[in-house]
Amino acid sequence: MSRFQMLSDAQWSLIEEMLPRPTGRRGRPFADARVMVEGIVYRYRTGIAWRDLPEVFGPWQTVWTWHHRMAAEGTWDRVLARITAAADAAGLVDWSLSVDSTIARAHQHATNTTRLTGGWIELQESAGRAA
Repeated sequence: MSRFQMLSDAQWSLIEEMLPRPTGRRGRPFADARVMVEGIVYRYRTGIAWRDLPEVFGPWQTVWTWHHRMAAEGTWDRVLARITAAADAAGLVDWSLSVDSTIARAHQHATNTTRLTGGWIELQESAGRAA
């Protein structure tokens, strides 16, 4: 197993059929689906920019295009649902929930909104009375 291989064969077999396949049309050669998914997983696991993706995954533009299209088509949602269902069936998911109600208040000057404090309006109204 290479250091760039992110998914085991068992994990890959769960999602392989859900990914895009060659259409048979002529033109650019179809990129290997596993390499594209491995590149996407590698990018998210390491937190690097798309442009810094190692060359072993092919051109970063191709990997980004695969990710973008699969996100737009809802493929990632279906992949997540299938993996979650498989993990739940195997008893690997703990469905306990933790809710945090901590509040972090910021000073009024920390926001970028304007507040009418009455100062400017007060000055305008009192100017008429002073004369």
